[in-house]
Formats: sequence, structure tokens, C-alpha cells
Amino acid sequence: MNNRISDQDSLVSVRDLTFSRGNKKIFDDISLDFQRGKVTAIMGPSGTGKTTMLKLIGGQLFPDKGTVLVDGQNVHQLRRADLYTLRKRLGMLFQSGALLTDMSVFDNVAFPLREHTQLPESMIRTLVLMKLQAVGLRGASQLMPNELSGGMARRVALARAIALDPMMIMYDEPFTGQDPISMGVLVHLIKSLNTILGLTSIIVSHDVHDTMAIADYIYVLSGGKIVGQGSPKEIQESDSEWVQQFMTGAADGPVHFHYPAKDYVDDLMSSGKRY
Repeated sequence: MNNRISDQDSLVSVRDLTFSRGNKKIFDDISLDFQRGKVTAIMGPSGTGKTTMLKLIGGQLFPDKGTVLVDGQNVHQLRRADLYTLRKRLGMLFQSGALLTDMSVFDNVAFPLREHTQLPESMIRTLVLMKLQAVGLRGASQLMPNELSGGMARRVALARAIALDPMMIMYDEPFTGQDPISMGVLVHLIKSLNTILGLTSIIVSHDVHDTMAIADYIYVLSGGKIVGQGSPKEIQESDSEWVQQFMTGAADGPVHFHYPAKDYVDDLMSSGKRY
């Protein structure tokens, strides 16, 4: 496995992070680094807190312990105004796309520009068309969200995510529900935009094949811990049973097929208990 990325190379540094929901510990004293200019993936079984990590990075949730530094700023010590300023530099592609349904494609992409800048409409128009051109949808600028396919909606959401020229984009399950062609387009866009725009990208996904194709570094989470980390090649060659179960999709292993329960025979033979 690769050694930890140096703080100097990291745009995001998560240190000694612990986070719980009620009595369930989602993260148990973990540390991660997200290198500048690279695509880093967070992978693992459902319910391991992958999307929760994005919310901690964005300051939507507070850790029980530990720190999250974004471009040298401690996210959870920022004043509200400073946190909002930082968030303008972070793009987010939601799993659903989260387009505003009563606005056209053009107006969806223009929305953050109109909300957060004082640019004239002539310049906003130019910028919106540039972002739509980058995702191949300039010709769809006047369509409404209900006229878009799932893949097109995800690409419009990506154009909106880069509208303010962020330093980083966080992708929450970008490949979910996509057909093979749409998925191929998204994979190409994520990698090419990261390179062309000099972005840092964080991808949360459980799609093994396509995430492995574009990630420079991967963290595999399970049970509140990092069970594997490294380049795609290092992950493929990992001797961790947790990692191999996830990568191969095995039904049973460290992540058990059966939910914890008392002895099966005892359960069958017990009398009088209603479920």
C-alpha cells in the first residue's frame, strides 16, 4: 500500500475522525487524504458512511472527534460566512442530479452564477453555454428537466457543479441508474474535466469497474474503518478479505449474508413469541 499523502499535497485532510449516529459509530478514528489534482474514490458496502464523509467535508455534519481541513482551513471551526465562502469553491454532484424542475437547463446552470456573483446577464449567458458545451449539452439549453434522460440530467447537474469554477467536485454515486452509454460518457467527463480544469475530485461509489477506471487513489471503508487503500492496482492485489469481498461481490465473507440473530434451531423451537 502507498504511504499517506503528505499534507502539502492534500487539498483535503481528514485526521483522527470519529462520527456516530445515535449508538452506531459510523467512523472510528480514521484519517484520509485527498490529493490536489487527483481523482480519489471512497468505496465500500452500503451503509458504511460514504455520503456522510462528503457531508463532513462540506461542513453539513460535525464530527465527534478529529479535524477536517480543506485547503488548509479547519471546516468545523469556520464562522458561517467563511464556511459559505468555502462552499462556493466546492462543487457537488448529487446522486439524483437535484435539478430545479421548474427551470430550464440553461437557468439551472445559471442559478449559482446569479445567486453568488454580480455578473451581467451577457457574461452569464457566455459562461453557461461554455459549461454546457463542456458536457456536450449546449443544444439542450432550452429543455426542461422532465424532457431529459437520466444521463442527460446528470450531465446538466455536472455543468451546474462547475459553473463557479470550483477547486474541487464531490460526486455522490454518479453512476447509479445509468445505462452503459451514459455511464461511459460520465466516466469520460469526470476524468477529462478533472484534468482540463485542474480540479480535485472525490467520488463516492460502489460501482467497482468504472470507479477503478478513473480513480488515482481509492479508500475502501467498512465497519467504521479503512480496510484498504491505494492505487487501483494495489486495491486489486490487496490480501484483505474485506477488500476482496467488495471487489468480487461475494455474497458472504467479513460482511455476512445473515443479519445477526440467535441460533436458528432455538428460534424455530421457541414458542409463544410473536414477531
